[in-house]
Amino acid sequence: MPKSIQMAFLRNFLGHAPDWYKLTIIAFLVINPLIFFGAGEAGNTLAGWALILEFIFTLAMALKCYPLQPGGLLALEAVFMGLTSPETVMHEVESNLPVILLLVFMVAGIYFMKQLLLFTFTKILLGVRSKALLSLLFSSVAALLSAFLDALTVTAVVISVGVGFYGIYHKVASGKAYHQDHDHSGDDEVHELHREDLDRFRSFLRSLLMHAAVGTALGGVCTLVGEPQNLLIAERANWGFGEFFIRMSPVTIPVLITGLLTCYFLEKLKWFGYGDNIPENVRAIMEDFAKDEDSKRGLQAKVALVMQGLIAIWLIIALMFHLAEVGLIGLSVIVLATTFTGVIDEHSIGKSFEEALPFTALLTVFFAIVAVISENQLFAPIINVVLQMEGPHQVAMFYVANGVLSMVSDNVFVATVYINEVAKAALEGSISRDTFDMLAVAINTGTNIPSVATPNGQAAFLFLLTSALAPLIRLSYGRMVIMALPYTITMSIVGLVMVYVTLQPSTDKMYQEKLINHHSLEDLCISMQGTWQNEHCNLHTRKKSGGH
Repeated sequence: MPKSIQMAFLRNFLGHAPDWYKLTIIAFLVINPLIFFGAGEAGNTLAGWALILEFIFTLAMALKCYPLQPGGLLALEAVFMGLTSPETVMHEVESNLPVILLLVFMVAGIYFMKQLLLFTFTKILLGVRSKALLSLLFSSVAALLSAFLDALTVTAVVISVGVGFYGIYHKVASGKAYHQDHDHSGDDEVHELHREDLDRFRSFLRSLLMHAAVGTALGGVCTLVGEPQNLLIAERANWGFGEFFIRMSPVTIPVLITGLLTCYFLEKLKWFGYGDNIPENVRAIMEDFAKDEDSKRGLQAKVALVMQGLIAIWLIIALMFHLAEVGLIGLSVIVLATTFTGVIDEHSIGKSFEEALPFTALLTVFFAIVAVISENQLFAPIINVVLQMEGPHQVAMFYVANGVLSMVSDNVFVATVYINEVAKAALEGSISRDTFDMLAVAINTGTNIPSVATPNGQAAFLFLLTSALAPLIRLSYGRMVIMALPYTITMSIVGLVMVYVTLQPSTDKMYQEKLINHHSLEDLCISMQGTWQNEHCNLHTRKKSGGH
């Protein structure tokens, strides 16, 4: 029992997090105002960068304390100090409302398809004995789905499958009846006899999930609908679905092949925490579970599986053709899945929202950090240096600069800042339309490929890190960075080489073969309606007519 008010406060502050962690967060909160008010004109910039590094620290320590609370305190302090305003934060939230709706409704929708997912992926897991082949399958399927669906949706599916696999094993290891909503985090329940199997099974699941997470980035960069910034860049450049894919392909296809090869060799070489196969005892448990479930599955359960399959087809079609915002499609999945599987009471429906809402709150806090970056133009010096370069070096440096910034900040935000600045330069006549097109490719590939280095850049990675599954399989921030490192190195280098060597020749050849359109600056003006229409499009028109 605490013997003083100070001790009681410290015990309550951030709960059971270690004392050193609590004191570190308090130190951050004390230091930030000193930097902001004591550094003169540089106070905003220095305090802004300090805030970014501190927020990254809270993400890195996610297993010690969920980042929402410490990150939220830092964001609140930033608003109170004046590093950003509630209006700017609200603007960032409004800009990312589709992502928020996706998390709230799509993840809940996937929850009601757990039986189908577990049934399908259990058959795959038991049918493919080669770990390298199984890893390739997970990565390539995630890439294919992410090219047409949303990476967060695919990640929600993977997390749901991972929780299901872990739960099946844990019910036997702990001697308890399996239930999908049971909390499986207690290692003290696992008999010592199963400890080695559990550790190997955790390693097996970690590697599969990381392969799938990287797969979402491999597929997401390829198409217009793969990532949120892809759609933004395509709108700015006035590209359609086919043209976007063709323009990106000189970079994205070699990177895709590189990523899949990296997946295969990591499993064969057993480097960076990969290579563990499913223990035979666990495989036997999974096989027994599958047989038991098949024998107990009655007509009503079979009909429910069929209905979930039909709803899955609706989900894929709706997402592929973008029939509505992803979050609204997720809401339709909730309505259909609950209606046709008999889930009608509020308590049962409420459980589906438990997984995504903490991450939704965390993502909103992250938007506050992004608002600090935006309002204080923390990335502006880097952007200006790259814009002043010329020739192929400029395109390559755009790729590098976007990649580095996407490792520490949200890749959608970085892409938004860069594509707007490049479009502005094109409309002012600083760069040609052809240069703009190549820079747009460099921005898209730069924000999508190197950002796999950390959970900061890829929302799908951050979602996995902060999910209920991460502590079960001991997937920490540091371990995720280490496991992503070989992918980061191979994919980023190949992407840079392709940007530097093949982008210009490939684009010229595609123009000659009329595979892509040769857009004019007028097209760019049309695509930028509402952003700089009056100021910059009028400026471009005056320049063309010889006016001043």
